[in-house]
Amino acid sequence: MNNPLSQIFRFILKLVFALSAAVLAVGLLLVALMVFALSLLKSLITGRKSAPLMAFAHFQKFSQVGMWTSGPPRQPSPKAASGQVIDVEARELRDERRES
Repeated sequence: MNNPLSQIFRFILKLVFALSAAVLAVGLLLVALMVFALSLLKSLITGRKSAPLMAFAHFQKFSQVGMWTSGPPRQPSPKAASGQVIDVEARELRDERRES
């Protein structure tokens, strides 16, 4: 038969491990929230979108299929299919910093 003292020790050890895992999970969640808040604050101060938002927007923009659907491909935008041609005159641009 198991010793009652051994059972109590195992229960306390399991409790300590469970509490430490919970503290670690909550700590990681708080760190992630702080990084998100600082990223949001930085984007508000600088006026630029944050890098994760830009990456997500870039993926969504160039995706051929709807974002989270398995539906048909997206229709091309009317800007790309307008067929208008703009004639421009090409000229060479020189960089004074490279020449000197």
